[in-house]
Amino acid sequence: MVGTIVMIPGLLLRGLASGHVQKDKQLTTSGPYAYTRNPLYVGSLIMAAGFAIAARSWWVVAIMVFTFALIYVPVIAGEESYLRQTFPEYTDYAYHVPRLFPRLTPYGSQQSAYSSARYWKHREYQASIGCAAMLAILIVKMILY
Repeated sequence: MVGTIVMIPGLLLRGLASGHVQKDKQLTTSGPYAYTRNPLYVGSLIMAAGFAIAARSWWVVAIMVFTFALIYVPVIAGEESYLRQTFPEYTDYAYHVPRLFPRLTPYGSQQSAYSSARYWKHREYQASIGCAAMLAILIVKMILY
């Protein structure tokens, strides 16, 4: 139960971020991007924490930390390099907005509003489907064991 409660804000953050991001068109600094440069990954980390709590296993925590270090750290570095080359304003944005841990006040002016069309275009609903599947597996595990 507690794990599910922790997962929900992660899903909501990912959904909100997805509705703001305009890939390759402009540097997104609105919505959650005004607080952290990587709200999609922060949302994923929150969801992972919820799964770890729900799984009640240190092995799950270890696997998640290892996976984050192995996959997300290089991906974030690559994305930052691309954004720095593509958008000249990224350097100032990166200076003012933390990579993962959110700042308390929003950065800059809000350039765009949330768009449900972008949410669907980016297929962010798949995160909800994945969460539901993982929760179903954990429920089955709990019933059987």
